[in-house]
Amino acid sequence: MSFVERLFGLEGRIALVTGSSSGIGRALATGLAAAGAHVIVNGRNASKADAVRDQIIAAGYKASVSAFDVTNRASVVAAIDKIEAEIGPIDILFNNAGMQYRCALEDFPEDAWRTIMATNLDSVFFVGQAVAKKMLPRKRGKIINTCSVMSELGRASVSPYVATKGAVKMLTKAMATEWGPKGLNVNGIGPGYFKTELTDALVNDKTFTAWLEARTPQGRWGDVEDLVGAAIYLASNASVYVNGHVLYVDGGLTSSV
Repeated sequence: MSFVERLFGLEGRIALVTGSSSGIGRALATGLAAAGAHVIVNGRNASKADAVRDQIIAAGYKASVSAFDVTNRASVVAAIDKIEAEIGPIDILFNNAGMQYRCALEDFPEDAWRTIMATNLDSVFFVGQAVAKKMLPRKRGKIINTCSVMSELGRASVSPYVATKGAVKMLTKAMATEWGPKGLNVNGIGPGYFKTELTDALVNDKTFTAWLEARTPQGRWGDVEDLVGAAIYLASNASVYVNGHVLYVDGGLTSSV
């Protein structure tokens, strides 16, 4: 095994990626599989998750599906128990499930607020806790939580999303503080504006895209593949002494004014 493979290779490791049936999660799952991990694809839509698994396997990599609801604690615990019993110990967790809802804050509906909180924040706690309980006795494990540039910046019409991503950033730091001494590495990855199914409307909005390109030092939208290198780094031995850090992959957006 080469020096680079020892640092960045994920061969023999099991990685659960929540919300990986589309968008950023799908790219993360595919990238981790290409680095050698057996990836467990997750999403509430089993057929979409199956399709991603099949694509990964067709490319010559290893993948399975676990289609549970990350916002339901009982479902989470049952699913993690089943994964550990039937597939093997989870070495890497990517808490990636998330959603967006745009509305002026003064008109934001309560049900949408609660749904965003459950999907973006509760899920990180539920899945993170359930997986950590398995990792802690083994004294090893990597947990990566998907944060956002909105963990640092506010923007009109997405205030509840901003609140969840700020909370995920701080929960990441708290997890690292509690679980770091027990052998776990807990970090965050902070995507900027990426082209996905969920951002099609913004990508096609010429005014918004012009603003984003002017605001971002690299002058473009992110492609989901741009996240893969950072994901592998945080999941691999290369980041063994990195804990409580959020790695922003945003073309420089959070560094500029």
